[in-house]
Amino acid sequence: MVSEPMTLITDYALALITGALGLRLVAQSAGQNSRRFWALAFLALAFAAALGGTYHGFALEALWKPTVLAIGIASFAMVVGSAKATIGGALRTALIAAAAVKLVLYSLWMLAHDAYIWVVVDTGVALALVALLHAVRWRSAEARWILFGVGLSLAGAAVQASGLALHRNFNHNDLYHVVQAAAMLLYYRGARRLADRA
Repeated sequence: MVSEPMTLITDYALALITGALGLRLVAQSAGQNSRRFWALAFLALAFAAALGGTYHGFALEALWKPTVLAIGIASFAMVVGSAKATIGGALRTALIAAAAVKLVLYSLWMLAHDAYIWVVVDTGVALALVALLHAVRWRSAEARWILFGVGLSLAGAAVQASGLALHRNFNHNDLYHVVQAAAMLLYYRGARRLADRA
């Protein structure tokens, strides 16, 4: 029996959209590591959405840890992809190293804890870094698309935190999945145009 059918459906839809966009990014990477890392972020998020939908739909507790760990990989890859496209030299090296340390610490923490707030914190830090990196290149179309994506992701997170439900069978998680699917389309519009900074 499916315990949260609409959450399962919207999570699976998010997984399909994000996975398809991720595969397109892989095909469009053309030797650009910035695009490759963004493709990794998309594929990790698609995997997380598929696991999350199954977790919610069938109450499979064993899927919670892999879900939150996959989200951590996605936030790491977004930061690295953005760093490779926007900055260079020692600053880029330091930021990528910091992102790797963040991923390790987050993963170790989540293996010992279950609270979703830590996923929010990790993702929030990653989105802040992504926004900062692309804000300095606001004049480029790819930066603007990614910044619009960050803005829509934050709006989705606010909806999810608010507990807003449009219907008793369409709760805050379901609405968040719809908003996040739209945000992924914006991220894709930007990520497919990224080029590695020398």
